[in-house]
Amino acid sequence: MRLRATLGALALRLDGNETAEAVKEALEDAPEMPIEVEVAADVTADVIATVLEVTDRRGLEVRFRPPRGERRVYHTEVVARTLRSGQLVSSAGTVVVLGDVNPGAEVVAGGDVIVVGKLRGLAHAGAEGNEQATIWALELAAKQLRIAEKVAVAPEGASAGGPERARVENDQIVIEPWGKKH
Repeated sequence: MRLRATLGALALRLDGNETAEAVKEALEDAPEMPIEVEVAADVTADVIATVLEVTDRRGLEVRFRPPRGERRVYHTEVVARTLRSGQLVSSAGTVVVLGDVNPGAEVVAGGDVIVVGKLRGLAHAGAEGNEQATIWALELAAKQLRIAEKVAVAPEGASAGGPERARVENDQIVIEPWGKKH
């Protein structure tokens, strides 16, 4: 983890080796500036949840972006509520939902979809064709996931197994526990 000041924001680089406690301590003492989070490796669910919890409590703007050198930089839309049936959130960038996505609700993002809660509705990451996009949820229980043009349907009787991530591998959507190296 590295936290440094840049022009107009604090840059927080997550490299996968940090703990939630270390991130919380660093953000608690940080100046009141927007936080730009660079996720350079697999990070655990508790680290992402800690970033979102501390920045929300302190009223700090938070933006997620891919590692330096990647061509696309997505802006992040944070939805600080549970999405109910019939509600749609759509963004050209990444969408972070601080709550549940209930059945019948939809999240469509050009970047990643991150749900700090239960994902039971439809999530479509990489909607503009980005197969590098991912879907993250503390509880992934959606009947259908979409990443770019790929579609995955949950088998009958499937149940969530804790925090999970969905991504495209070998031309299909795979689901794995958060923090698993690939």
